Amino acid sequence: MKGKRSAGVVSVLALSVMAISVQAAEVPAGTKLAQKQELVRNNGSEPATLDPHKVESDVEFNIITDTFDGLIAVRKDGTIEPRLAERWENKDGTVWVFHLRPGITWSDGEPITAEDVVWSWRRLVTPDIASPYASYPGSMHIVNAADIAEGKKSPDTLGVKALDDNTVEVTLTQPTAAFLNMLAHPSMVPVDKTAVERFGDRWTRPEHFVGSGAYRVVDWKVNERVVGERNTRYWDNAHTVINKVTWLAVTSQTADVNRYKAGEIDITYSVPLNQYAQLKKSLGSEVHTDPQLATYYYEFNTTKAPFNDPRVRRALNMGLDKDIIAEKVLGQGQRPAWLISQPEIGGITLKNPDYASWPRDKRLAEAKRLLNEAGFNESHPLKFNLLYNTMESHQRIAIAASSMWKKNLGVQAVLQNQEWKTMLDTMHTGNFDAVRYAWIADYDDASTFLNNFRTGNSENTSLYANPAYDETLLNAAKATDSATRGKYYQQAEDILSTDVPAIPVYHYVRSQLVKPYVGGFAPDAMGRFATKDLYIKAH
Repeated sequence: MKGKRSAGVVSVLALSVMAISVQAAEVPAGTKLAQKQELVRNNGSEPATLDPHKVESDVEFNIITDTFDGLIAVRKDGTIEPRLAERWENKDGTVWVFHLRPGITWSDGEPITAEDVVWSWRRLVTPDIASPYASYPGSMHIVNAADIAEGKKSPDTLGVKALDDNTVEVTLTQPTAAFLNMLAHPSMVPVDKTAVERFGDRWTRPEHFVGSGAYRVVDWKVNERVVGERNTRYWDNAHTVINKVTWLAVTSQTADVNRYKAGEIDITYSVPLNQYAQLKKSLGSEVHTDPQLATYYYEFNTTKAPFNDPRVRRALNMGLDKDIIAEKVLGQGQRPAWLISQPEIGGITLKNPDYASWPRDKRLAEAKRLLNEAGFNESHPLKFNLLYNTMESHQRIAIAASSMWKKNLGVQAVLQNQEWKTMLDTMHTGNFDAVRYAWIADYDDASTFLNNFRTGNSENTSLYANPAYDETLLNAAKATDSATRGKYYQQAEDILSTDVPAIPVYHYVRSQLVKPYVGGFAPDAMGRFATKDLYIKAH
């Protein structure tokens, strides 16, 4: 991450970005393309919605990335790519001016204007919308965004305005090193005011859908599939190769693989843990395994007894044999996690808590002492519900974790599972003891993980609150160099390792099966890839 720059340097950088060709399907010379350019990719679950302001997971983001464009995007190498905005400049680190491409339109042919961006961002932070990402513009330090999300100010006071039809001005309360990276997030894409106001919640249905990306939604069969067709009005349509994409909602990892083998799926959502080694042998290079900036964790409802006691939460963290989960239960290259963020992220390195390096016996002894101090022992054992969303791998990990807690600490975790959309509702209503969750980085900076535990953050479903923690994140955002920012992020992680609003279990790798005839497959550090960057080779 780079620190604050003068207006002149940032302007030069923005203009130099324009000279780099935008990312799209890059077909090597001599490649024979299939006549039928259609892709079927499993998306893991039924999307909760396709409204960019009401979603919070990769299930929805995968489709939104294909059907909407933001002002900018971040390439795999970390450089910034112009999208709806063709250029921008920055004054004193706090005022950003974006110039939209001439002639860009929605998928229905109506022009995309600066006012659309303003209206969309105001909608995102409006409390009535109840967006899981309502706090996000506040984390970017856009003027008044945090107060609007908390209902303290009117949405029309947001620090974003249309200078004319093609120019958007964004004002920040302070320079924010990760601002452009954060701007690339799917929640920040503009949406079509006309469609939203005309059709309400039904505006994302195929018959009403209006987007700005390479594909438009033309079919949606609930719990089965969403279908996108090439948007010929997309500003970069000339560089799109695939004409039709189908996103399947197959939750069973076994069914995912079986349909892949049967030729019904081109890219799976994941690879079943118990089949990974065998598939590596039989399919070789079709198994793609890449590191991913993502952490799997068990989150507590910190307002509900006994999990309002940090001693109980810390004891359960110490009572997990994370090496065994990462290496034996998973065994695809995942790393045991003691940080909510990542050991290496955004150019900084973070250290695990001291107890992570203790001998196992010492950790378990301390865990038992903490539980006993909190009133739990052999005669009065701790019992709680552990919720996870329906998927074989989550079940397998939950069984392993509950077995470890029982054996190591005498604690009983009662396993419960719900479908993805139901579990999200359960989390946001606070009707849980502990829940399996994971966070895939929204951008390459530790704050993407740590902001979720700030007091009042819209993604803070643990309801954790600690003013000292909030202060460290505020200081990190103000820091003008990575060393200082890293110091504050370390302080934040140290607080989390004491308070443990969530137990980090492992850091991800992303494993998928990809047909040899799919060209251009190159996920970024978050594990995301866009259909418009792919092509189908003759086979």
